[in-house]
Amino acid sequence: MATTHIRIATRESALALWQANFVKDQLQAAHPDLSVALVGMTTKGDQWLQTPLSEIGGKGLFIKELEVAMLQGKADLAVHSVKDLPAYVPDGFELPLFGFRDDVRDAVVSPYGDLMSLPEGARVGSSSPRRKAQLLASRPDLDIVSIRGNVGTRLGLLDEGKYHAIVLAQAGLSRLEVDRTDTYPIATELCLPAPGQGALGIETLTGSTISDLLAPLLEPDTMRCVLAERAVSAGLGADCSLPIAANAEITAQGDVHLKALVADDDGATVSAAGGAWPPS
Repeated sequence: MATTHIRIATRESALALWQANFVKDQLQAAHPDLSVALVGMTTKGDQWLQTPLSEIGGKGLFIKELEVAMLQGKADLAVHSVKDLPAYVPDGFELPLFGFRDDVRDAVVSPYGDLMSLPEGARVGSSSPRRKAQLLASRPDLDIVSIRGNVGTRLGLLDEGKYHAIVLAQAGLSRLEVDRTDTYPIATELCLPAPGQGALGIETLTGSTISDLLAPLLEPDTMRCVLAERAVSAGLGADCSLPIAANAEITAQGDVHLKALVADDDGATVSAAGGAWPPS
C-alpha cells in the first residue's frame, strides 16, 4: 500500500524547523496526496551548551534523539544540516539524499568589518576547530573563543558586546533571512567550508520505503559533491575535534573537483590538496 502519511523528526531550533518545513514542502509538492507532519524534539547537543562538542560526544549528540524516534516508530525520516552529521551514521540508518545546497561559505558577523578588518586581538566566537585553525592561519592574533547555541543566541551575544565578531555558516543566515549589514562572507580561499556545508541531508532507517518518495527530490550533482566531501571525513576517521575542510564542485566537463584541508588546532600547519574525485 502506498505511503500517505510521513513524520519528519527535527530539532526545534529556528534553523532546524526551517529545514524540516522546507523538506516537507518539497515532498508535498512532489506528492500532492501525501500528508507530512513534523515531530519536534530537543537533542543533547541543544541542551549542553556550555562545553565544546568535541568534549561531550561530538556531532552525534545532534541526531541521537531523532534516530531513536525513528527506531521507535515515532518518525519516518530526519532532516539534518549535512555539516552537523558525523562521518558515519549508526548501523540501521542510511542517508539516501543530500541536496538543496545553499551558499557554502562561512561568514564573519561584526560591527568592525570583515575578517581582515577586525581589531588586533579581537575576541571571535566560534566553536568549530576547522574555522579556528583557518582563521588563525590568516589572523594569528585573534582570540578564538568557544560559543554555542542557535543562530539567534549567538547573534544576541555579539550584540551584547561579548564578542568583537562571530563566525557562522552563511547558509543558515540566508535561510533564516537574517539581513544584517555587518555580515561579511569569507572567501573559500581563506576558510574552506566543512564537508557538506550548506546542504541538507535526509536520514532514514536502512531499507525504508520512504526512499521511493525522495526520488523526485534527488539532485545528482549535489549528491556527488557531498559524497566526495564526506569521503574526506570518513577517510581521515574524523570527528568534530579534527580541523578538516572539504569542498567539491562540478567542472564544466561534468567532473567533480575536490579541495580538502587538514590543520593543526592553532592554524600553524595547514595541509591542503585538490584534484579530481574520485582520484584516478
